[in-house]
Formats: sequence, structure tokens, C-alpha cells
Amino acid sequence: MPGSRFDTRPALVLLALLLVPALSPQSAPPAPTGQSPVKGALDYIVEWRLVNAGTAKLNWSATAPAARPGTEIHLHLESTGLVSRLYKVNDDYTADLSGELCVRDTHLSAHEGSRNRETTVHFDPEAKKASYLERDMQTRAVVLAKETDTPACVHDVIGGLFFLRTLNLEPGRSIEVPVSDGKKEVSAKISALGRESIKVPAGTFKTIRYEAFLFSNVLYRRDGHLYVWLTDDARRLPVRIQVRLQFAIGTITFQLEKEEKT
Repeated sequence: MPGSRFDTRPALVLLALLLVPALSPQSAPPAPTGQSPVKGALDYIVEWRLVNAGTAKLNWSATAPAARPGTEIHLHLESTGLVSRLYKVNDDYTADLSGELCVRDTHLSAHEGSRNRETTVHFDPEAKKASYLERDMQTRAVVLAKETDTPACVHDVIGGLFFLRTLNLEPGRSIEVPVSDGKKEVSAKISALGRESIKVPAGTFKTIRYEAFLFSNVLYRRDGHLYVWLTDDARRLPVRIQVRLQFAIGTITFQLEKEEKT
């Protein structure tokens, strides 16, 4: 990206920040519409300034009941074409969630240009703490180690996606949710904006568009808007996810290419 490092944190955020289960005391929970599949995969095309910038694959599966029951999520994000020539990105993010979709552990392996970082975050619900550790993968030097206060149940920037898919959050309604990246914990507002018919590579869908308020000095300092379009049916598929940032960076859009049958 000319004049700016291609920071994939907003891109990772695209796939989830808004979609988490804990509601504020002032908000009545919407009625559930169903349960998210215990296993699945979604493939996305990533666009930046209307250019094909990369691909993303999101996988999730239930963990074995004999172990700690819950869900494991994996996101692979890879740049292509012009963006790869400007700034190559190859990131893998994994999150371990409890049965209530509260985050327990996350791991990010980020290869971005000459920058190679490994970040792990452990969330302790009893101590109500998050322990953040970021290392340089080449030198093993610690870049940042930090401990943050969190609620007993908090949500990472990926795992919340699966809960919103079970809700019937109608246009005009909003919820507040606790979200943490391990460095900071916030209460984020999510609003259902309206119904829209949109076309993506996977087809044409009737959707509901949501906005999550995590930029502009909420969880992230950068000014911006985060939108997610979920199909307006029982599947509640996230068919488009978009971050609109300042003009210098522009808009990053994830368009659903296919839903893999598992």
C-alpha cells in the first residue's frame, strides 16, 4: 500500500469484531433463530480499492467433548497480485472459545513484509485477566508483554461471528458487547442498520447490514467504520464484511466466494 504499511489488524477485525454474545443489562437479548453449524468453512475474496488484494479462509469446528468443550476457529489471510508485490501478507489466526463463545486463548502468526511476529493471548476468567505476549519470530525478542483486566467472559475479534448468526437482531436494534484484543478491553456497540439485497461472487443474497463501533478510539485508534452483511434467513451467512478507513488507506472488503460443505 503506497505510503503506508499494509496493516492487517483491521482486516482481521473485519471477520468478527461485532458479533459476540454478551448483551448489556439495558438490552433485551434477541430471540435465537437457530444454532451455528459445529463445523464449516467460508472462502472470501479480499478487495482493496476495487483491486483483488488477497484471499481469506475461515474454518471452525467443535472441540472434543472429552476435552474442554467449545469451538476452535482458524483464519488464514494471504495477499495476492499487486498488494503482494507492494507488501506481502501471510497470516494465521487461531482462537479457542468456550461453550459460551468466551475466548480462552488466541494465537497469531503474522508474516507481513519484513515483519514477522507471533502473538499469544491467554484469557483467565477466574482472575479476570488477559495476558498478552508478542515476539519477533526471527530474534525471539519480546516486543510487548502486557496484562489487562477483562470481564469473566470476553470475546476476541474473531470468535463473536458465530453468535450473531444465532440471533434475530432486527433493524433499528443495538447491543453492547465486551471485546478484547488482549491489550485493551472495551464495551462495543453493534447496530442492525437495515435490509439490503447484495451480489457477491457466491451469488445474490437478501441480507441485514450491521455496524460495529470499534474504530475511532474505541478498540482501535484509527478512524473508520466496520460493516457486516448477514443473510436474512436461517443460515445467517456473513456474505460481505467491510472496513472503511481514511482516504489514505481506503476500503477493504471481504466478499464471500463459496461456502465449503463439510
